[in-house]
Amino acid sequence: MNTDPRPARIYEKLLRVAPELRHTREYAKSRVTGFMDLNLDVLERSESRMRIALSHYFKHSSGDLIPDPDMEMVVDFDTRVAEAMNYSDTYIYEEAVPAGEAKPDDEVARRLNEFLEIWLDNLFEQGHVLPRGR
Repeated sequence: MNTDPRPARIYEKLLRVAPELRHTREYAKSRVTGFMDLNLDVLERSESRMRIALSHYFKHSSGDLIPDPDMEMVVDFDTRVAEAMNYSDTYIYEEAVPAGEAKPDDEVARRLNEFLEIWLDNLFEQGHVLPRGR
């Protein structure tokens, strides 16, 4: 049995930033003056689970929009937990469960969840609240 309290805390913090998450079908965006927009994309969904991505985008000098950071996570509404699946930014890509593996890399999973929890705190402090979206 997993006794790590972080996934439950992440779930609660995610819902502070995305209170209508369960009802978002495709995407949502939060704009707060002075901060980068926050984007939410629904990647997969079932009755009780969602796989989502949260990201900021910056405009590269080439004109391309670059996600940085971009994080995918799984949210389970029945058990009220959320966990990071992968993380990418301009310099790195990491997966909690490496491709082709059945079990997570515990060190990477811990590090990604630690970052996600801090990022959600920062997003909330900045005033980000994702609407229901589409």
